[in-house]
Amino acid sequence: MALTYTAIETVTLSSAQSSIEFTSIPQTYTDLAILYSLRSNRASQVNSSGRVLFNGSTSNYSYREIVGTGSAVGNNSGSNGALIYIPASTATGSTFGNALVYIPNYAGSNNKSYSVDFVAENNAINIDGQGLSVGLWSDSSAITSVKVEEANGANFVQYSTATLYGIKNTV
Repeated sequence: MALTYTAIETVTLSSAQSSIEFTSIPQTYTDLAILYSLRSNRASQVNSSGRVLFNGSTSNYSYREIVGTGSAVGNNSGSNGALIYIPASTATGSTFGNALVYIPNYAGSNNKSYSVDFVAENNAINIDGQGLSVGLWSDSSAITSVKVEEANGANFVQYSTATLYGIKNTV
């Protein structure tokens, strides 16, 4: 199966903001992908977290993740949206966290699954976190908007970037 990726929109912050949002997502693709490069200005922290929300909803999410730090491995589960890890104010300067959020069958009428492959960089002894997360948004609505937000009341710093891709199966 051949897949084609089409960049729908890229947002690069010109100043600190609490979120990046993609609205009016066309329903003409098979899947969606979001690539991001983010950093938080969360004070006195090496890392922070963000989350990805669909259609403005903050409910009906469940996820399970495995996270490594270079010296330890852990797992988490939760219900607050697709969780992402990002470097914060005391992480090595100018390092950004990167991830791919993949959302198959986003326009269908079934519940929406998603996966996240992430890393939060810090050039110290340990990295902030790298891992994989899988989840489910228990809602049968087509996804028409996606919001990436800083989940700890801080902001994403200037030059944080996210790109939304539409993916088509060309079989």
